[in-house]
Order: sequence, then structure tokens, then C-alpha cells
Amino acid sequence: MIGDIIPPEVASVGSRGDDMLTWLYPEEAAQICGATETRVREFTSARTCARLAIAKLGLPTAPILRGAWREPIWPDGVVGSITHCRGYCAAAVAKQREILSMGIDAEADEQLPPGVLDQVAVAEERVWLATAPPGVHWDRLLFSAKESVFKAWFPLARGWLGFEQAIVSFHAGERTFEVRLLVPLPAQVRGGAEVLTGRFLVRDGLLLTSLVLSH
Repeated sequence: MIGDIIPPEVASVGSRGDDMLTWLYPEEAAQICGATETRVREFTSARTCARLAIAKLGLPTAPILRGAWREPIWPDGVVGSITHCRGYCAAAVAKQREILSMGIDAEADEQLPPGVLDQVAVAEERVWLATAPPGVHWDRLLFSAKESVFKAWFPLARGWLGFEQAIVSFHAGERTFEVRLLVPLPAQVRGGAEVLTGRFLVRDGLLLTSLVLSH
């Protein structure tokens, strides 16, 4: 499903559960030693998706370790993003010479827990949510969009981006969203675009978002 909202130069693999043979390199397994069974299963499925996606690019696979911020450390020449939620995980990757950075996120299509929206949304976003079209849990989709934004932001800025520092507006008919950042863009984003554009998909009980930054 994630392949429907990313450019053709980005390779992706998704899984709806136990529908593929999963495995880890010893170095990867060492990083989650002592984790819960659920966490190990999520980590293993996501790393397997990532390796399969890298293979689609015609590149050799290698361990995908976890950095200090729990971010995936991609092989040289590769950029990518990983997501997992209940019943689904996916990875998207591209050659670094073709794509600058990207973020993908998947969430269950259900309302956010009480109190979470107050941490995620700014006043402008809450006004829009109050009159948003029915049929979609837009609060959860807003959370997902901001997660995708952060995942694309972090590899470039190597720093935190708060929920309140990115204002998201949705275009329901086009299945897109626009992001207005309230902090300067990382220097690698040439042109200084004030608004970034992402895509979203609502399907089979899932909310999917992506933000892909080209050079």
C-alpha cells in the first residue's frame, strides 16, 4: 500500500503480518536483546521489509542498525524510512543520488487517545479538524503526517522537530497535505521551499502518509 503514495524511484515493501519469512543479522539482533516479544517481531519485520526494498534497487543488503535516536542507519548511498503499527509494517528506500530524504508512517484508522491531540495539533489545525469531512480519523492522520515530516527532517537536521513546529493542512480530494515549517529548513534542502507537500492514503483500516524530498 505504501507504494501508492511514493514516487517511482522509491522502492518499497510492506507486510500485513506474518506473510513473509523474517530474519535479522546478528548485529541487529544484538541491539534488541531483552526487548519484548512484540518489539522484537516489529523490529524484525521492519528490517526484513527494508532489506527486500533495498534489493529492489539492485543494491546488496547489509545490517540496518539503530542510531542513538532509534533511527535506522542506512547503508552508504541509501536513504529510507521504516514504519510499523498494529498489523502492518513497511519500508521505503531510494538511492541517495536520486532522493534527498523521506519519511513514511502508518497508523490504525482510529481516533487518537484522549489528550494526545492537544500535544500534536496547533490552534490552526484544531480549527480545521472541527469542520473536516467525515469518514476519516483526521486527528490520527494529522499525527501520522507529522511523524512522516519528522522522519524526513531528522536525517538532514540531526535534531528534534516538535509537533508545534510544523503546521499541516490537508487536501482531501487530492489525498495530499502541505507542511509549513516554523523553523529554517536544513541547508541540504535547496531552494528554501516554505511549503513541503506530502501524500496520504486511507485504506483497509490504515492511515498512510509520506513525505519525499528530492534534490
